[in-house]
Amino acid sequence: MTRTAGPKILGLTGSIGMGKSTVADMFRERGVPVFDADAVVHALQGPGGALVPPIEAAFPGTTGPEGVLRQTLGAAVFGNRDALARLEGIVHPAVAEARRRFLAEHRAARLVVFDIPLLYEKAGDRGLDGVAVVSAPAEVQRARVLARPGMTAEKFEQILSLQVPDAEKRARADFVIDTGASLAETRKQVGRIVDALAESDY
Repeated sequence: MTRTAGPKILGLTGSIGMGKSTVADMFRERGVPVFDADAVVHALQGPGGALVPPIEAAFPGTTGPEGVLRQTLGAAVFGNRDALARLEGIVHPAVAEARRRFLAEHRAARLVVFDIPLLYEKAGDRGLDGVAVVSAPAEVQRARVLARPGMTAEKFEQILSLQVPDAEKRARADFVIDTGASLAETRKQVGRIVDALAESDY
């Protein structure tokens, strides 16, 4: 798809432990504006965040001086489809508005990146000019994740079961960024994508 106005939009995603945050920083190094959906949600739900009052109104007792109590809120919506839909009805419009402001702020850019962890899981690939999936060999992914504080093999397997398999993500992506190699090689891959998108009518 070719855009007639505004920057090209590249969706960036990848399963847990694949190095997506590192790759997002590499795009920033190349001067590409990056919209971090998770960071936006954390800010909106943090101390003084705009979503704290409506979430408290919908789910009493799930917020405090530090903002949304994530574990408490998670317990309130876990396994409850209606409650989850009510929460998403609060969060998603606010994120969409933040994304709209981001695009307006960077309307002169040739390329922007939307960092969306659950892009395929939540059908977030609509309206994008392309998708880049960050990937690494399964054994590298596993070692990275299990090295995280508090992570167990059971937790890791549970997270994987909720995510679209890496092989499917790679098959559906327009670009695959391999983080199983050196940082220098990964940085070269990012540079090639930036150059390709900035110079083409992709």
